[in-house]
Amino acid sequence: MTTMAPAVRFTAVHKRFGAVEAVAGVDLEIARGETLALLGRNGAGKSTTISLLLGLDQPDGGRVELFGADPARAVRAGQVGAMLQDGHPIPRVTVRELVAFVAATYPHPMATGEALALAGIEELAARRVDRLSGGQAQRLRFALAVAGNPWLIVLDEPTAALDVEARRAFWHSMRAYAARGNTVLFSTHYLEEADENADRILVLDRGRTVADGSGEQIKRAVGGTLVSFDLAGRGTEGLRSLPGVTGVEVRGDRALLRTGDSDATVVALAAAGRVRRLEVTPARLEDAFLSLTAPLAAEDRDRTGQCTADVTGNATANTTANTTANVIARGAVR
Repeated sequence: MTTMAPAVRFTAVHKRFGAVEAVAGVDLEIARGETLALLGRNGAGKSTTISLLLGLDQPDGGRVELFGADPARAVRAGQVGAMLQDGHPIPRVTVRELVAFVAATYPHPMATGEALALAGIEELAARRVDRLSGGQAQRLRFALAVAGNPWLIVLDEPTAALDVEARRAFWHSMRAYAARGNTVLFSTHYLEEADENADRILVLDRGRTVADGSGEQIKRAVGGTLVSFDLAGRGTEGLRSLPGVTGVEVRGDRALLRTGDSDATVVALAAAGRVRRLEVTPARLEDAFLSLTAPLAAEDRDRTGQCTADVTGNATANTTANTTANVIARGAVR
């Protein structure tokens, strides 16, 4: 292991499934101790990227490294834990027994009680895992992911089955784990979770990186402010060329302009007599995400390419014990 190597490094990584290029030349570095959110529409390449990172798939081109080594080596060394989306609990074992079993497959595990406490399931320790609710099972998966005390934890849609209160408790636990100096990579469809909990956000679309930066950087890059007004039947001609405008969207009879200079945009609209029901609001990450991943005309695709450059500048129940331990260590028992 190279001491100063980043936690994760993708170098020109490609992965194809038949005619579909799921990952198309991704370059990525995640520093040790960094928390990164991976965003993208369904089919954008997120799951394939995670599989490549965990060594569950091999790239067709390029190289994936964890802590300066091949992913399989990092997994065998106990440096990686993962919480994946699907799976079925192993029956007839308790929560404490399963977490203790997983921890025992790592060289320097976390104490079982500590893992249970971190996941907020101490009161479920004696319950059979096949009798947990969906939200409880999701928190168990988090306990399994951290039980080995890995340096890197990978979370694929970790709050998908949780209610609002449980989601809040989960992110509190995740931040506590990251605060120890550990690296966290998570994917989510809840964009506010990415904005609130990630140091950095990577947006994939059609297997390519379309944005990489903090939430604020990404929002600014695609137009940090939204200016909207009624079209009143006048159409959108000339709106794309207004000062500061980086994108135009029509919702019913209202135009929504993404702009990096809202003052200049509003002045120009006023001069053109187009201020009916004018509103100026800060852009949300959701607005930036939709702008970056929606089908684009050639002109807008050119604009988005520039924005991207600006941002990126900176198991089963009947499995044998040996196979189960191996899958658990790879973060795939859930």
